[in-house]
Amino acid sequence: MTEPAISTRRISTRATGVVGIAVLCSRVLGLLREVIFAALFGASRNMDAFLTAFRAPNMLRDLFAEGALSTAFITTFSRRIATDGDESAWHLASKVATLTVVFMSALTVLGIIGAPFLIEILAPGFPPEKAALTIRLTQVMFPFILLVSLAALAMGMLNAKNIFGMPAMASSFFNLGSIIGGVALCYWLDPQADWRHPRFGERGLMGLAIATLIGGLLQLMVQFPSLGRVGFRFRPDFNWRDPGVRTILALMGPATIAASAVQVNVLINSVFASKLGDGPITWLNIAFRLMQLPLGIFGVAVATVTLPLVSRSAALGNKAEFRGALAHAMRLVMLLTIPSAIGLIILAEPIIALIYQHGRFTAEATLHTAEALRFYAIGLVGYSAVKVLAPAFYALDKRNLPMLVSLLSIAVNFCLNWFFTLNLGLGHRGLALSTSLVALTNFLILYAMMRRYTGRLETALMIRTLIKLLFAGVLLAAVCLLTQHYFFVDVSAATWRKAIALLVTIAIGGAAFFGTAYLLHVAELRDVVELVRARFSRLRT
Repeated sequence: MTEPAISTRRISTRATGVVGIAVLCSRVLGLLREVIFAALFGASRNMDAFLTAFRAPNMLRDLFAEGALSTAFITTFSRRIATDGDESAWHLASKVATLTVVFMSALTVLGIIGAPFLIEILAPGFPPEKAALTIRLTQVMFPFILLVSLAALAMGMLNAKNIFGMPAMASSFFNLGSIIGGVALCYWLDPQADWRHPRFGERGLMGLAIATLIGGLLQLMVQFPSLGRVGFRFRPDFNWRDPGVRTILALMGPATIAASAVQVNVLINSVFASKLGDGPITWLNIAFRLMQLPLGIFGVAVATVTLPLVSRSAALGNKAEFRGALAHAMRLVMLLTIPSAIGLIILAEPIIALIYQHGRFTAEATLHTAEALRFYAIGLVGYSAVKVLAPAFYALDKRNLPMLVSLLSIAVNFCLNWFFTLNLGLGHRGLALSTSLVALTNFLILYAMMRRYTGRLETALMIRTLIKLLFAGVLLAAVCLLTQHYFFVDVSAATWRKAIALLVTIAIGGAAFFGTAYLLHVAELRDVVELVRARFSRLRT
């Protein structure tokens, strides 16, 4: 291993840590948001309506704001800084921001008017009264897409200027605004509210919907001070014939189609879930939220800091560095997500009971949510690896390939949903399982395509690493099973006892896994250990 490679990996590891910690804060607050809302409303008709209503603007956020727009803007904006300087880049940013305000405002108006049509697509199985409530909530929350799109642009500008902390923390403020505003508005708007025995109805749900907009506004505004410090001043600019604007729109095309395929899969899952009665939408949403915790901390963090490195390597034609960086990132993802998946599969029920089983969220809801979580966790490694692989195709100017794979996943997802839910009768568990299998399939296809364009991808080393991690995972699974058998038998135990038992289990299991991986000479883990040792050595001197 050459010294430059070591340096690059260490820089990547430190940056991953910064982003990972910020994402962890956001995910924990997001989890707290779900816990509070579940305790107030339970896995009920009202909560199903709120989650479905939020899905419409949230799908557009994934489609435009934090997906295609963010990737295309960062790429073009960074290039403009390098070639023409900051002043030209800020002019481009103002043009794109103006275009975003105009386009997303028009989309918001269309969304409010077309809410009945959207809900008919998203939840055709809802009875009329439940559908009407969902439509009203959707109309209230639709401006969220405008706020979060502008927040994504702000994040792109700051990331291009090598500022990662505040953009990654911005979504934490969305969750804070949603939690504080949601609880306060629930009690203010709902006349049936009682501090000790809350029984919120539709007026309380409206409070949650308004709080979603408050959170979106906070997510945007907290980035303003950082933007001011790096030199951005927004000036409305309608000159959209700028080559940079055209480049961004051209890059957004394949990325938007690829993201739309993901959203079509979400829509398909929602349609199937809406036909399973009251509860499945909430169970699946909570389970997916828990699965996204390690996905965001590890998968998204690794992908965020890997993309600039592979983009630079591709631009310079350095295939060896490109292959090494990408292969290293995927092995790092496996190191971090395999133990997470094993832990979620075995400890699903005690985790959900500890976090969610309060108020109107019952033991039965815990059981059903745990079933979904186990099946979602199967695809965790695939999800995370796709986060790293797919953007690398954009660096190679092969952006149509992830789009084609995403389109193929629609057919695969529909067939699996139909087979698991209707043929095998797995219900909501089948929807979670099909989602995981689609993620694993996407990863395998993208990996095979990437090998075709890079020649090789250190596959032998990756397989050896995978075998070592699976061996360490056996010990982790054994620890989790033993502690679950001895510590989690008494369901009536105090919450603090359950929390301590769970933390002890995670600590012992994690020590067993990473200790075994270190003894088996997993290189990525040893890199992290060496980085920590070097940091402590500098602190002592």
